[in-house]
Amino acid sequence: MRLRLILPWLMLVWAATAGPAWAVPSPVGMWWTQDRSGVIAIERCEDALCGRIVGQPHPRNADGSLPVDANGVPHCGLVILREAKLTSTEGHWRGVITNPEDASNWNCEIWVGEDGALRLRGYVLIPLFGETQVWSAFHGVVAGDCSIR
Repeated sequence: MRLRLILPWLMLVWAATAGPAWAVPSPVGMWWTQDRSGVIAIERCEDALCGRIVGQPHPRNADGSLPVDANGVPHCGLVILREAKLTSTEGHWRGVITNPEDASNWNCEIWVGEDGALRLRGYVLIPLFGETQVWSAFHGVVAGDCSIR
């Protein structure tokens, strides 16, 4: 009889204390790149994640023209992260990232660290042969023309 009375309370306490520890931070959101040259919006795209440039400190070049990638496509709205799918490592996503300066594609792995910053590791072949950037959460406002306010 006592077990019937105590068990529901124990389960409630366990769920209240253990539940949040299982929550893995999501990379979905807006992120400053490591060098603060742009703001990338990461969002769900069907069964994967994708990311596009949504903000830049200087959305226009000195001559008034729009910055473009190696193929002549404007940076604003450019999808640079694609096909990032959840891996067997909890909270880690693997996909492809494109450098808009030279159109080179890299494998990448992204995850949110305990400090709340996004880690993006670009690599060739295996993650061991790569470099990790730390992106910080963006809390500002970006306009439709990619200007940051």
